[in-house]
Amino acid sequence: MGQPNDKEIEPSMIAAAQADVSEGGADKAQDECGVFGIYAENEDVARITYFGLFALQHRGQESAGIATVQGDRIWLHKRMGLVTQVFDEAVLREGVGHAAIGHTRYSTTGSSVVRNAQPIVVETPHGPVAVAHNGNLLNAMHLRTEMELDGIEFESTNDSEVIARSIALNYKGEIVEAIRETMKLIHGAYSLVILTPEAVYGVRDPYGLRPLAIGQLPSGNHVLSSETCALHVIGAEYVREVEPGEIVRLDRRGLHELPGVPLAKPSLCVLEFIYMARPDSHMYGRSLHLARRRMGQEMAKEHPANGAHIVIPVPDTGIPAAIGFAEASRVPFGEGLIKSRYIHRTFIQPEQSMRDAGVKMKFTPLKEELAGKKVVMVDDSIVRGTTTRKLVKLLFEAGAAEVHVRISSPPVKWPCFYGIDMANQDQLIAATMSTEEIRRHIGATSLGYLSLPGVMRAIRVGKENFCTACFSGQYPIDVPNDLKLTKMALEPVG
Repeated sequence: MGQPNDKEIEPSMIAAAQADVSEGGADKAQDECGVFGIYAENEDVARITYFGLFALQHRGQESAGIATVQGDRIWLHKRMGLVTQVFDEAVLREGVGHAAIGHTRYSTTGSSVVRNAQPIVVETPHGPVAVAHNGNLLNAMHLRTEMELDGIEFESTNDSEVIARSIALNYKGEIVEAIRETMKLIHGAYSLVILTPEAVYGVRDPYGLRPLAIGQLPSGNHVLSSETCALHVIGAEYVREVEPGEIVRLDRRGLHELPGVPLAKPSLCVLEFIYMARPDSHMYGRSLHLARRRMGQEMAKEHPANGAHIVIPVPDTGIPAAIGFAEASRVPFGEGLIKSRYIHRTFIQPEQSMRDAGVKMKFTPLKEELAGKKVVMVDDSIVRGTTTRKLVKLLFEAGAAEVHVRISSPPVKWPCFYGIDMANQDQLIAATMSTEEIRRHIGATSLGYLSLPGVMRAIRVGKENFCTACFSGQYPIDVPNDLKLTKMALEPVG
C-alpha cells in the first residue's frame, strides 16, 4: 500500500490557490466530496475509477485517491491536488485489480492535508477494508473519544476515519453486519463506498442527504457514483439511486440489495438541485439542467425586470437559470462575463495586489455587450455577498446602465451541519440583512430571490423530500447543541 506524505504540498498553498486567487469561492457554499466504486473482474477498474472521479471533480478539488483490490490486499494511492495531478499512467498501471473505490475531496471535517485524503484503509483480523465518504457526521467527536479511550489510534482528523474504524471494530466475520451496526451508531449525512477483497458496498444514510447512484456497464458489471454525470463518461447506464438507509453490494454475481437501517425521512440536500451537482446529472428522476432552467422561468414570474435589455449568467452555475429567465421574460440571453476556468489549477501564490483584484482574476466583463444596457445578472446563490458586490461593480464599470440581480434560490440564512462547507450564521449576509439592505450593500439596481415554493415548482418534487435547512432553519436531523454553538451565532432577521 502506497504511503502518502503530508509534506508534498503545503495546506497553505492549497488555501492560496482556492481562496486568495479565486475569491469567488468565499461567496459560495463549497462543494462536498465525490465517491465512486466498481466491481469488475475483467475491466481496468483503476482507469474507470479515474474517469469517474474526473467527472466528479466539481465536488471537491483538494485531494483525490483510489483504492483497488489485489488478491487479499488493498492497494492505495492518494495525494493532494486535482484528479489529473494525482494520477498518471504509471500510477494507474500499479492499481490493477478487480474492484476499486475512489474519492475526490473538499474538506468539511478535518484540515486540508494528505493524511485526511481518502479512501481510508484499515486492517482487520478478517482482511483490509477501505472506505470513502461524502457527508458529515454530527456525533463524530463523541464516537472518536470513545474509541480512543478503548485504545484505538487515529491517523487523521476527519470524521470519515471514525466510520472506517467503527466498521473495523464491528467486523466479526460478517462485513454487512459490521456496516449495519455502524449505521446504527453514526448520525448525520453519509454516502459511502466500501471496499473489501470480496465486494464493493454502497451505503446511504437513512435521510438520503447525500446522493449515490447505481450504474451498469455494457459488460454487465455495476458501478456506484455520487452523481449520474460520471456514468455517461464511462459508458454506463443509470440503474437507480441507492435508497436512504439501504446497503447494496457489488460482487462477481452482480448487484445485491441488502437491508440497512429503516428509512427516516427522505431529505436530499436541495442545493444539489440548485447548483452543487453538475447540470447533466439526474436526481429523483429529474434532469438538473431542466429544473434549473425552470427556476429561472419561475424567477422571471416572481421578480420580472421590466425594460431590461439583456440577461447574463454568472458562469458557470448560473447559466441554466439565466436561460430560463430569458425565455420567460422574452429578454435576450447573452454573455456578459467571461470566466477563467483555470484559477484553481495553480499553487503559486499571487502578489498582494493581484489578490486585492480578487474577482477580476476570475471574471472579465464584455464591455461591448454591457455598455448602456439594463442588465439582468442571474446567479444561483448569495452566501456572504462579497463576490456579488464585486461583480455588480464590474458590470457598472463596464458601462451597464442598470444591474438587476436575480438569485435562483431563497436567501441563505442558516448554516449547514451536514457536509456543505458554509459560513457561520453571523457571516451569512441574509441572516443579518433584509433583501433591501443586501441590495444596497451589493450596489444593485434591484435584487430578487426565488422563493422556496418557486424552487419546488421548478424541481417538481415535493418539499417533504428535501433538506431545506439553509433556507428554512428546519433541520431534518437534530443538531447537538454544542455543535450548533459553533455556527449559530445569532437570531436571523425576520
